Parts: sequence; structure tokens; C-alpha cells
Amino acid sequence: MANALHPAAVRDPAWLGRVFWTCAALALLFPALVACEFKPWVLFTPDNLRVTGRFITDFFPPKVDAEFLALVARETWRTVAIATAGIALALALAIPLTLLSTAALSVSALSGRMGMLPFALRQAIRVLLIVLRSVPELVWALVFVRVVGLGPTAGVLAIALTYAGMLGKVYGEILESGDAHATTALLRNGSSRLQAFLYGLLPQNAAELTSYTVYRWECAIRSSAVLGFVGAGGLGQQMDLSMKMFEGAEVATMLIVFMLLVWLADAVSSQLRRVLG
Repeated sequence: MANALHPAAVRDPAWLGRVFWTCAALALLFPALVACEFKPWVLFTPDNLRVTGRFITDFFPPKVDAEFLALVARETWRTVAIATAGIALALALAIPLTLLSTAALSVSALSGRMGMLPFALRQAIRVLLIVLRSVPELVWALVFVRVVGLGPTAGVLAIALTYAGMLGKVYGEILESGDAHATTALLRNGSSRLQAFLYGLLPQNAAELTSYTVYRWECAIRSSAVLGFVGAGGLGQQMDLSMKMFEGAEVATMLIVFMLLVWLADAVSSQLRRVLG
């Protein structure tokens, strides 16, 4: 008969660490749940179940008459246009800020230590990027609705500012994480910063930069729908109006269209990543 394995031989050596970190995570999570008054069981009380059932019933059947579908199609196109225009403006802001804040393109750093003035400029730009991405696009939209009024312009500007901060930060991290040997060689041999970027940094990071940009465009489509709830135009604004009028059938149709829109954006971005990969 084969000898039985000793208990110490079959015990997972990492089990104690896993138990410790699991207990630590639960200890941190519990106060957070208490602070946000997370009580999911409230959803299943008889009164709430009746209200939920009545609310869901109003969604069926979805509204599919031609006039309403034409309206939804126009607002859907406007939502995509808001996201695309917002990303375009974000790129116009993020690209120059990225080039100015990337240490790999610093000429003064070729001697071994970056000069004080270039260092201060790069830190100021990075602070600006932090400010831009720290303010949610929803807050920017509320500000711009007050300035330019209701409509898509507020949504475009809100997406542009927030996403410029996000794109600038990630672009900088991507460029600085790559191999800077070719870029340094170009700068040492008299190339301009733009030439060093185009022929040194960009070729080796183009696929990753493009993939992240497409992903952000996909996120912007979702954001543009949400921004409509504060009057920034698009499908979200029409959905907000329908909800205020208790038109559940209209809301159901727009939710279906919105899910299809997000699926289409995801399919397009996945295909582009596959091509670039």
C-alpha cells in the first residue's frame, strides 16, 4: 500500500497569506458599505417589488412607430457626433501637451540632468492634465450648459476637456515606458523634438496609442449619452424627457438602441485593435 502523504506536504504554503488579505479586504469593505448605506435587501420588500413590477411593465411593448424611430435615429447620430467631435478636440489638446510633458523628448536631459525651466514646465503641464481629468465630464457639462446653453456644444466641450486630461496622461506613460534609445540618438544628432517623436517614439508605440484612443472613443459614446441627462443633447436628453413624461415604451426603445450602439462601438474598436495588433 502506498504511503499516505504527510499533511505538511499537501498544505498550500500561501493559504495563510490569502486568508489574511481576504480578511483585510472584508474589514475595509464593510465600513465602506455601511458608510454608503448599502442595503440591497430593501429592493425585495413587498412595496418595492410592486413599484418595480409596475415600472418594468410600463416598458413593454417598446414604441416602434416610424415617427418616433426617426427621432431616435437622429438623436443616436447626434450622440455619436458628440462623442467623435469631443474626442477630436481632446486629441487636439492632448497631443501637444503630451509632447511638451514627455521627458524622453527633453533636449536638456541629454546631458544627464534636465534643466530647471524645462522641468518646471513639464510639471506645470502634468498638473494641468491632472486638473482636466479630475473634473468629471458631467460636471464640465453642467458648467458649459450654463455658459453655452442646452445642446450638443456643452457635451462636446465637456468630453474634450476631461478626455484631454486622460489621453495626455496615458499617452505620456506609453511614450516614456518604451525604449528611448532611438529617440535619444536622434536628438543627439541634431533632430528636432518633433522629428525625434515621429521617427523614434511614434513607430514603436503607434499600435498602443491608437488602441487606447479607440477605446476612449468607445467610452465617449457612453459618456455622451449620460451627458444628455443634464441637457447636453443626444440620446440621453431625449431619454430624460421620456422618463419625465412617464413614457416607458419610449425609454425601452431608446435603451435597446443605446445597447446596440455600445455593442457596435465595441465591435468597431475590437476590430481595429485586431488589425493594429
